Amino acid sequence: MAEQMQEFALAPMSGFIRGLTLFLLALPVAFIGSALAGTAPVLFGPGLVLIAIFVWVWVRFRPTRFVVGPQAVDVYWPLKHRSIPRSSIQSARRVDNAELREIVGAGIRVGAGGLWGGFGWLWTARRGIAQMYVSRTDGYVWIERGAERPWLITPEDPDGFVRALR
Repeated sequence: MAEQMQEFALAPMSGFIRGLTLFLLALPVAFIGSALAGTAPVLFGPGLVLIAIFVWVWVRFRPTRFVVGPQAVDVYWPLKHRSIPRSSIQSARRVDNAELREIVGAGIRVGAGGLWGGFGWLWTARRGIAQMYVSRTDGYVWIERGAERPWLITPEDPDGFVRALR
C-alpha cells in the first residue's frame, strides 16, 4: 500500500507575532497617508518601498505549507518549492522555548522577521546556521539533517507533523 501524503499548513501567528505584524502593516499606510495628506510628502517613496518588501516577504520567505510524503518533505511558498529528502532527515521532534535554547544557545535571525513570523536563517552559537520558518513563539519542530542544515518550523499541527515523519 502506498504511503499517503500529509499536508500541514504553516501555524497561525501567535499573539505577539500578530501584534508585531499589524504594527508593521500600519507603517506604509501611515507613510502614504501622510504623504497624500500633504503633511509629509517625502514619506510616499518609503511607503511604496515597504509595500514592495512586504509583498516579497509574503511570496518568497513565508511558506504556506509542509507536505510529508514517502520520499520527501515538500515545502511550498507562493513562488517557490523545496524538497527535503526523507533520507536526509535524521530526526524530528517538537521543542519548547527552553529546549530550543538548549539546542542552539544564542541565536540571531538572518532574513525576514516580525512580519508574519521569522523566515530565513537562524545563526546559532551551538549549531551554526539553521533554516527557520516560524510563525509562532511556541509549537516548534526541530528537524535534524545530519551534515545538512537543521530546520526549525512551526507547522499547524506540530505533533502530527512529527508523527508523520516517523
